[in-house]
Amino acid sequence: MRRSGADSRIADLYQQGSLKVLFPGRPAQTLEAVTLNTSGGLTGGDRISFEAEVGAGARLCLSTQAAERAYASRDCEPARVTTGLTLGEGAMLHWLPQETILFDRADLCRTLAVDMVEDATLLAVEPLVFGRHAMGETLRTGHFTDSWRVRRGGVTIYAEALRLAGDIPRLLATTGAGAMATLLYAAPDAEAHLAATRASLPAPSGTSLLRPGVLVARVLAKDAYELRRLIVPLIERLSAAPLPKVWRL
Repeated sequence: MRRSGADSRIADLYQQGSLKVLFPGRPAQTLEAVTLNTSGGLTGGDRISFEAEVGAGARLCLSTQAAERAYASRDCEPARVTTGLTLGEGAMLHWLPQETILFDRADLCRTLAVDMVEDATLLAVEPLVFGRHAMGETLRTGHFTDSWRVRRGGVTIYAEALRLAGDIPRLLATTGAGAMATLLYAAPDAEAHLAATRASLPAPSGTSLLRPGVLVARVLAKDAYELRRLIVPLIERLSAAPLPKVWRL
């Protein structure tokens, strides 16, 4: 992704297999891109890898066409999703995938690695839903690992490793959560949003300013609908823009 005059444009694009990237709008100050997994979901042994680089001064909003689905796995290998994001000088990236839904006996290993310069801006949100209760589908057991590594100016500013294995509903019982999201806002004005973000999230959700310019929120909700009700205002506040169109379809 590169800056051309006032617009952000595609510099290079390569894709193969089931993962595709769509561009629903014309070049603009912020270019909107949407990823699509044409296989319809993930199961044991699947591999998906995605990389995006936002050049100096460019602005990119990345989302997914629909919720990703992690189905029951009969394979000894988990499904693996690897994402690498790079932000250049003065670049802005909004990483806003829709929910990942874990079905019963899902086995998913997910990693997110970000390398950004000091004055770049990153908003990253990863929603996760534990089964589709409204459809009568219950998550009883499964395996999910999620690893985040964010570096700014060569220094690690955020690192997290989450592991849920076995009886996932039992692990979540004390929170009452049927869905959750991790939100990271790494930007010079992060502290200015701390008070409003905290005020908008009821317990047991919470927000912290981990260090100057790094705001992190963990959002817990009873279901996917409630989760969206909580995170949509946060996304719109921190991005200073409406949600991507695919979130509203």
